Amino acid sequence: MGKKNSKLKQDTIDRLTTDTYFTEKEIRQWHKGFLKDCPNGLLTEQGFIKIYKQFFPQGDPSKFASLVFRVFDENNDGSIEFEEFIRALSITSRGNLDEKLNWAFRLYDVDNDGFITRDEMYNIVDAIYQMVGQQPATEDENTPQKRVDKIFDQMDKNHDDRLTLEEFRDGSKADPRIVQALSLGGD
Repeated sequence: MGKKNSKLKQDTIDRLTTDTYFTEKEIRQWHKGFLKDCPNGLLTEQGFIKIYKQFFPQGDPSKFASLVFRVFDENNDGSIEFEEFIRALSITSRGNLDEKLNWAFRLYDVDNDGFITRDEMYNIVDAIYQMVGQQPATEDENTPQKRVDKIFDQMDKNHDDRLTLEEFRDGSKADPRIVQALSLGGD
């Protein structure tokens, strides 16, 4: 593949400054760093996991990183191109709360059917617990299953054992720890 995305075209930069919360200068800086880490212009899942391992040396972020990778890889081709990377980074770092919650919903909705099931929620919560490397101290959340049960008790308003985007958004706004747990909470 060679240097697939070694130089950003101006129309790409214009599109990204319109579609993201980054300036042209920031996009160029991020692109330079992206190419430094991914000379062929593609970030693989293994490379993505390696990055997460640098930030979470006490735990095992592999499962969580794979789940996040799936959301970053918008076209499902098995790699993250720079445009996918910068769009996801824009939402997770600078997006408004609804944008972050929509992104988080996509993360939790592993099978993309428009609902978060208990199993999907457990999958993410368990991955977060593995990544952090320690269990929360509170008794009612000291296992992934207890955390999932608590989340569903709070969010699943119609008690159908699955969360709609609306239930997820409303519940997350009522319990901001959902967003914070994903490091999507902003400053």
